[in-house]
Amino acid sequence: MTTFGQSSRTLGKIEVMDTALEKVLAKDAKIEVLADGFTWTEGPVWIGSAKEGHLLFSDIPRNSIFKWTASKGVELFMNPSGYTGVTYYGLEPGSNGLLLDKDGNLVLCEHGDRRVSVLTPQGGKKTLADNYQGKRLNSPNDGALKSNGDIYFTDPPYGLPARENDPRRELDHFGVYRISKKDGSVTLLTTELQRPNGIGFSPDEKTLYVAQSDPKKAIWMSFPIKDDGTLGPGKLFFDATSEVGKMPGLPDGLSVDEKGNLWASGPGGIWIFSPEAKLLGRINTGERTSNCAFGEDGTTLFMTVDHYLCRIKTKVRGK
Repeated sequence: MTTFGQSSRTLGKIEVMDTALEKVLAKDAKIEVLADGFTWTEGPVWIGSAKEGHLLFSDIPRNSIFKWTASKGVELFMNPSGYTGVTYYGLEPGSNGLLLDKDGNLVLCEHGDRRVSVLTPQGGKKTLADNYQGKRLNSPNDGALKSNGDIYFTDPPYGLPARENDPRRELDHFGVYRISKKDGSVTLLTTELQRPNGIGFSPDEKTLYVAQSDPKKAIWMSFPIKDDGTLGPGKLFFDATSEVGKMPGLPDGLSVDEKGNLWASGPGGIWIFSPEAKLLGRINTGERTSNCAFGEDGTTLFMTVDHYLCRIKTKVRGK
């Protein structure tokens, strides 16, 4: 049995591309390793206050969610987390992205059960979305909450055992969707991306950012959000394709800070962009880095980094 212990290690380095980085992150900031021994970490979300709260994060291959606190370190929070079937279901059956709904309940993007679910206050799960027009979703990957309670999520093929070639696949696209808080309806917003992944809103909620984890087109897109919550045509925000293979990782999960800067996992670690898409710098972990989320007092960025859980202090708060 693997033991997940506290760690005093650091790894990686800060790369400065623009002097404006100093406003959001110190160039000598340390990347702390909080724990290791996982298989593939993902989907971090902070719950509660700075002192009394905790971090939840997924280990997708283990079909588990873990809980981290400063006092106790890592504990198992949920197993199974994303697949409740009785047969083998590939290498990534568990939950991926985690977020909180408008009522503070935990929302899970589940690979194996191919749904977006919510953990109810009574302890059971309720399905929020598992199909579009009667056809099963592929494998919900990541989600973001809009202030009106709507949940936007991405649905690439990564959780299907044979991915895009899986015979269980029912949809002919990989989409970005919205679950309406008002009536629970599921709306397909765009199919412009072949591998939609991380997702997040600008502070004014006029823009939706979506990462694409396609090594042949490793990009981030921005979509204008219309008054009715649907999306206009997407625009290229940043193209990192030239860096694929030079450093480990692809565009994956992302977070947005209160100033509108984008903190997005990509080749080498976490890329930091201004709202105008200027690359300010990179938290170079040297490892495949899947996702990040602000927590504690809002100025700690937690990062899921391959088999590690890490954090770094920032000069800004999460959105």
